[in-house]
Amino acid sequence: MIELIKQPWHWAIAGILIGLTVPTLLLLGNKKFGISSSLSHICAMCIPAKIPFFQYDWKKEIWNLYFVTGVLVGGFLATQFLTNPNDIIVAESTKANLATFGIDDYSKLLPVQIFSIENIFTLTGFFFFVIGGFLVGFGTRYAGGCTSGHSIMGLSNLQLPSLIATCCFMVGGFFSTNVLMPFVFKLL
Repeated sequence: MIELIKQPWHWAIAGILIGLTVPTLLLLGNKKFGISSSLSHICAMCIPAKIPFFQYDWKKEIWNLYFVTGVLVGGFLATQFLTNPNDIIVAESTKANLATFGIDDYSKLLPVQIFSIENIFTLTGFFFFVIGGFLVGFGTRYAGGCTSGHSIMGLSNLQLPSLIATCCFMVGGFFSTNVLMPFVFKLL
């Protein structure tokens, strides 16, 4: 059984499971799915100040904190015990594009030339960890939610703001991949 779990699965299996999350949450009490809202719940739980944004009953959303904890624990367990020892399969055209940026190691899920402990205090680390992290956090707050909240839950509920946010996420991703990343790699 462990060998079956360690093997790469078809992307449709994850898609179906993620898709089933939405009706399950709606049936379990009209709950909304989203990861970024958990930070608000943690702040509401931990910050005793009378900040109006955090003045709500966060205990009603405690399931979301359990969910995020499960994601973190599951990621840790999968990384420690269920890692596929083979290199990541990457399309040849993608390898050719990544090679222009100096990325040629496919032994991990993330390129080790960028995402490694050694790069934390380098210019590469500054761009990818600090600036990238700020942009993700700012964009999530500005859009009123993250990709999972808008693109999975919001679109399934036919919410126009989620459609707009998802389109902006996609445009931002295409822009970052095709314009911003080549520019950043030229600087580095």
